[in-house]
Amino acid sequence: ALRIFCPKVNIVNPHYLNSKGPLLIVANHPNSFLDAVIIGAFYQRKIHFLARGDVFQNPIFGYLLRSIGMIPVFRAREGKEHLHRNSHTFQESVDLMKDGGAVLIFIEGICLNTHEIQPFKKGASRILETLHALDVFPKVHVIGMAYNSFRGIGKSVNIDITEIGSIKPIIESSDRLVFNARAAEEMSKNIHLPLEKTLVSYGFSYYFHLPYYRIIEYCVDLKFKHTVFFDSVLFAALLFTYPIYLALWISLLSTMGIPMFIATILVFLMPILSQKSIKLA
Repeated sequence: ALRIFCPKVNIVNPHYLNSKGPLLIVANHPNSFLDAVIIGAFYQRKIHFLARGDVFQNPIFGYLLRSIGMIPVFRAREGKEHLHRNSHTFQESVDLMKDGGAVLIFIEGICLNTHEIQPFKKGASRILETLHALDVFPKVHVIGMAYNSFRGIGKSVNIDITEIGSIKPIIESSDRLVFNARAAEEMSKNIHLPLEKTLVSYGFSYYFHLPYYRIIEYCVDLKFKHTVFFDSVLFAALLFTYPIYLALWISLLSTMGIPMFIATILVFLMPILSQKSIKLA
């Protein structure tokens, strides 16, 4: 699904994706949940990441989100009564890295559909401070992400990963400021906008998918058109409904007298053809 939604993901310094041991990843946050999906898909290990706490309110959603590595973090605008729960969030992050795990933090603390870096929050440096006090010094990766579009299928994404070496132990507030400044300088070097434009071939696969895609896009548009969540919700909606669309086509072809085996092969060729129909130039 990700290969169709983002047919080109260019990664600078891909050797960092195989990093072992305690790891803190700090990244910019231009495209909501999709940022975490892409980063998590390419690292060769499980990545836990901090996400806004209000999406965990539903117990079922909360369980599902935690199962894929999400850790809730709460902001004042989501209710000051929840802020005390962040101590558990930070401790969970510390414990994960103490045990050799990897944690991703969108250090700006806000998602905006822009490649301009926003002021950094103190969460990442606070977690590092706690780890340093325990004599745990995780590797720190700084990621700059950039998209050629914040809307719809067929994206080109640039991901530039660098590692901050020789980090001074964080002991007091001034050390946190030094770390944030260093991470910001590194991140600003890592953001490179893709120059490609999305091109679509108007072949059979295009018209096979067009009604389905337009319906899903319209439904997502109704609620998320002018929000930073549009791309992420569209991706999730396509991910979960696409198998149903394919199953309906298999059923339809079978009722038309086409053997189930042949109908299944024909329909499952469509995702492959759809990758061929989207090009970047």
